[in-house]
Amino acid sequence: MRRYETISIIRASVGDEEIEAINQRSISIIEGDGGSIVKVDKWGLKTLAYLIKKEPQGYYVYMDYGATAAAVTEMERQFKIDDRLLKFMTVKLDNVFDPEAIQAEAEAAAKAAEAKAQESEIADSKTEDENKE
Repeated sequence: MRRYETISIIRASVGDEEIEAINQRSISIIEGDGGSIVKVDKWGLKTLAYLIKKEPQGYYVYMDYGATAAAVTEMERQFKIDDRLLKFMTVKLDNVFDPEAIQAEAEAAAKAAEAKAQESEIADSKTEDENKE
């Protein structure tokens, strides 16, 4: 299994239920073939840099996952058939998908963000104290 990321652009005229249905179909293809989803991030409605299929806007969805090549091929085949999708791009991030390493990386990032927030609070309180004097 390998690690991939896919960014898809869905027509702006499509409703939230259909966007969720497209995402769920992609997830079921990946998980049905033994893969696992790391992250699904809905970036929302954005203005496109140029018209795609005569559409000025699109709904962006980012998906990070581990899957087999067959699952990725099937997901992309479904994307090509579906008229609601304007464009998509899949990139292989790593040759080996290790869920434990990804979980450890996410925990380390969360701890680093928490430490940075605490440092920021301390710096803000010192600045406030200096301004009072």
